[in-house]
Amino acid sequence: MKQPLDPATARRRFATVTFLFWLPVGLYLPAQVLLLTERGLSLAAVAGLYAVYSVTVAVMELPTGGLSDVVGRRAVLATAGLLNVCALTALALGTTLWALAAAMLLMGAGRALSSGPAEAWYVDTVQAHSGTDAELRTGLARGGTACAAALAAGTLAGGVLPLLLGTGSGAGARLARATDGLVVPLSVPGLLAAAVSALYVVHVLSALPEPPRPPATLRSVLGGVPATVAGGTRLAVREPLLRRVLLTAAAAGAALATVELLTPGRAAGLTGAPESGAVLFAALACAGFLCTAAGSHGAPLVARWTGGSERAALASLAVSGSGLLLLGVTAAWDGTAAAVLAACAYGLVYLGLGAAGPNENDLLHRRVDGSVRATALSVQSLALQSAGALAGLVAGTLPAGPLPWLVAAVALLAGAALWAGRTSPVPAATP
Repeated sequence: MKQPLDPATARRRFATVTFLFWLPVGLYLPAQVLLLTERGLSLAAVAGLYAVYSVTVAVMELPTGGLSDVVGRRAVLATAGLLNVCALTALALGTTLWALAAAMLLMGAGRALSSGPAEAWYVDTVQAHSGTDAELRTGLARGGTACAAALAAGTLAGGVLPLLLGTGSGAGARLARATDGLVVPLSVPGLLAAAVSALYVVHVLSALPEPPRPPATLRSVLGGVPATVAGGTRLAVREPLLRRVLLTAAAAGAALATVELLTPGRAAGLTGAPESGAVLFAALACAGFLCTAAGSHGAPLVARWTGGSERAALASLAVSGSGLLLLGVTAAWDGTAAAVLAACAYGLVYLGLGAAGPNENDLLHRRVDGSVRATALSVQSLALQSAGALAGLVAGTLPAGPLPWLVAAVALLAGAALWAGRTSPVPAATP
C-alpha cells in the first residue's frame, strides 16, 4: 500500500480542487439571470428554477454526505464534477423551461455531492500521515482562501467576458450567427465554467488518492448510507462542542443571507439607479470574496494570537458581528461618510467569517472520525443553508432601515457568545 501524501502536498491538492470547484460558480453567476431572461423566462420562472436548485441541495445534503463516508471521497467528487459539466452546459445552451429545470436539478445534486468530501479527504490524508493530532488549520485555511479567490476571480471574469464579446470586435454577434442564436455572449461564461468543471474531474481522479475501501454493492450502500447519516447526525447533535459549531454555522447563514438580500437594494439607493447599483454590488461582492480569502488565510495566525481555535472563533465572529452592527447603524443616515463606513463594515463581515470558518472546522474534525466526517460537514452545511433561508424570509418582511441588519447582527453575536469561556481542549469522540 502506498504511503499517504505528506501534509504539504495534501494542502496544495486540496486548495487546487477547491479552487477548480468554485471557479465555475463564480463564472456563471453574474450572467445567469440575464441569460435566462434573454431566453424569454420571466423573473418568476427564474426564481422557480433557483428554488429547484435549493430544494435539491437541501434534500440530498445528508444522504450524499453519508454516501461519501461509505463509498469514498474521490468517486463522489468526480460524480459531482460530471453532473456540473452537464448542468452548466445545459444552462448555457438550454432554451426550454423543462431543460433548464433539469439542469438546475443536476446542479443541485452536484452541489450536494461536493459538500464535504474534499475537506474530508484532506483531513483523512493528513491524519493518516501524521496522526490524529496533526495540524489541520493551515490546510483548512488554504481551502477557504482558494474558495473565496476562485469566486472573486470567476465573478470578475464572468461579468466582463460577455461585455467584451458583445462590443468591439463583434465576436459575440458572429458566434450567435454561427450557432443560430444558441450561443450568445451571455452563454460563454457558462460554457467556460463547464470546461473548468471537466478539468476539475480530471484533477480529482488523478490527484486525490485514498486507501482502498471494500467494494461497494447496492446492498452495502442502501444499508450503510442511512446508518452513517444517523450516526453522524446523532454525534453532531449530542456533542456540546459540535452543537456550538452547528449553531455558529446557523448564525453565519443568517448573517450572509441578510447581507446578500439587502446589499443590492442599498447599493442601488447609493448610486441612484438599479443599473449602476448592480455594478456597485458586483464590486462589493468581489471585495467581500477577497476579504473572506484574507480572513481564511489569516485564520491560523488568529488562532496563535488568541490561544486556540475556540478563542479564534469567538474573536472572528465578534469582528463580523461588529461589521453587521455598523451596517445597521449606517443604514440610518445618508452621505459619503456613511457610505465609506458601510463599505468598511461590509468588509469586516466577510473578513471575520473567513477567519472563523477554518478554526471552527478544526474543532469539528477533532471531534469526529473518518467514518462520519463528510456527514458531519453536510450537517453543518445544512444548518447554514436552513438558517439562511429563514433569515432571508425574516429580513424581507421587516421594515427597511437599520432593523433587519441589527437582527442579523444580534444573531451573529449570539453565535460568537457560544464560544465565550470555551478554551480547554477535549478528547475526540466517536459516533
